[in-house]
Amino acid sequence: MRVRVIAFSKRGCVLAQEVRRALPGHECALYSKTSAGSPGTERVEGALSEWTRESFASSDAMVFIGAAGIAVREAAPFLRNKAVDPAVICMDEGGRFVVPLLSGHIGGANALAVEIAAGVGATPVVTTATDVLGRFSVDAFAARNGLHIGSMAAAKEVSARIVDGGRVGLASDVPLAGVPPELDICAGGDIGIYISHGRSQGPFERTLKLTPRRHVLGIGCRRGTPCGRIEALVACVLEREDISPLSVRAVASIDLKRGEEGLLEFARAAGAATAFFSAEELASLPDIGFTPSERVKAVTGVDNVCERAAVAASAGGELVVRKTAADGVTVAVAREPVRLDLTEG
Repeated sequence: MRVRVIAFSKRGCVLAQEVRRALPGHECALYSKTSAGSPGTERVEGALSEWTRESFASSDAMVFIGAAGIAVREAAPFLRNKAVDPAVICMDEGGRFVVPLLSGHIGGANALAVEIAAGVGATPVVTTATDVLGRFSVDAFAARNGLHIGSMAAAKEVSARIVDGGRVGLASDVPLAGVPPELDICAGGDIGIYISHGRSQGPFERTLKLTPRRHVLGIGCRRGTPCGRIEALVACVLEREDISPLSVRAVASIDLKRGEEGLLEFARAAGAATAFFSAEELASLPDIGFTPSERVKAVTGVDNVCERAAVAASAGGELVVRKTAADGVTVAVAREPVRLDLTEG
């Protein structure tokens, strides 16, 4: 995570350095807004609100070392919803308590607060109901496993049912390693969670659809191909194969296409990461029967771009859709393995 820490006193600056040491696996930047000494931090010269605005746009989490009221007042003008807001955490200047204030589950504030507290010898103060009661949290599960949440309203209904001691149905098209006692595997009912790569919205009267983002699109295209042409072929392929567009995690191609605006625009619109590989990297993949093309090889230096790129960008993925071509665009799809344990965490 990209974490920004801000302190408001000299002591707070010292604590900020402890926080950074407690988060070795994160990208952690330290700031201060104080007239006292600010060792090891970058002093914020402008308005604190501008720092907060920038942090909301560029970071995954903010840690305020000071009064909770400061964090609340600073964050309030920039809040949108918990599906997109970064984590906001407050830590007192005595280093005693670490309090996740916003985006506890989806934004990761709860887990980050626990990690900070363990590293600095503080107490995490987690107040979300499912955590307090020790029950299954569907939004935390989704965030932990990179699942798209189809409806925040449905997620709220599911959580409310669980907090009140009720049970929720569960159906899944992907393998499950563990199921918590609050969930019943079933084929229907009034409310339930449905986990699937596919396009169906599920079997329950009120369904919370969770979509694993495990598909990688390999795309080849002629120079100057517009986004709409790529989008049209991808939509056709995904519909034909019953793959939800929400399950697309990444778009991959050869490095010759790194500057193709149509391809980049498509990836941005899909909310997908991009990955580009050299001809040598693509050619070095073990041959699993990629569809060869001498014309493609003459132009790019490798006999196939879309299939090879999809496999190269996936984490041990299987090529589930081979090369499909239309209007100067080629598309292939790799699916990364997924096995979910709802009891982890």
